[in-house]
Amino acid sequence: VFLLPYCFFAVLCGMPLFLLETVIGQYTQEGAITCWTKLCPLARGTGYSIVMIQLYSRLYSIILAWALLYLIYCFRDPLPWATCNNPWNTDRCVDLTSANWTEIHSGNLTVNSTSGNLTKSSVSEFWERGVLSMSGGIEEVGAVKWELLLCLLACWVACYFCIWKGVRSTGKVVYFTAVFPYVTLAILLVRGLTLPGAWQGVVYYLYPDPSRLADLQV
Repeated sequence: VFLLPYCFFAVLCGMPLFLLETVIGQYTQEGAITCWTKLCPLARGTGYSIVMIQLYSRLYSIILAWALLYLIYCFRDPLPWATCNNPWNTDRCVDLTSANWTEIHSGNLTVNSTSGNLTKSSVSEFWERGVLSMSGGIEEVGAVKWELLLCLLACWVACYFCIWKGVRSTGKVVYFTAVFPYVTLAILLVRGLTLPGAWQGVVYYLYPDPSRLADLQV
């Protein structure tokens, strides 16, 4: 059901803000800070605040770090998210390997999702506890995930070398970065559609549940 509010805000907020950002950049031919000097000198602090926010929360770089970490883990056998024998797993972990998945569908193995002692798949625990190390609340800072920090550093270094020579290097990098995501998505689409229960997953993903619209987590 999240597709409904997503499309709603994308049309009313995302597209107008993207158009506004593009128009301001084309009109002023300046960066995020200096463009406000031409438009309204009193609003020059807006540019500095935008830069500070971007430095504090670089979402795309973090997502790239997650993807790089998953890529590194893919070379392990067995995969760390396929079993419950890892340091981050709890007693509630359910090993959803191919054998257990067959037993679940046949009814020989049940996954508790209704009682207070909820079970979690090994995939969910790997993401929440192995990668993110989610704490109990904002008051618990937690420790630094060094492997994730190194992946983030590697992503920043790669971004730097992509643009350090300006347009000359950026133009060449675009040939790869503009095509490779579509190739990867096409491979994942074909692979996903060939998995058992793919059609049920597509229907569940696209079929909206209007009662969930009142849930703020959506």
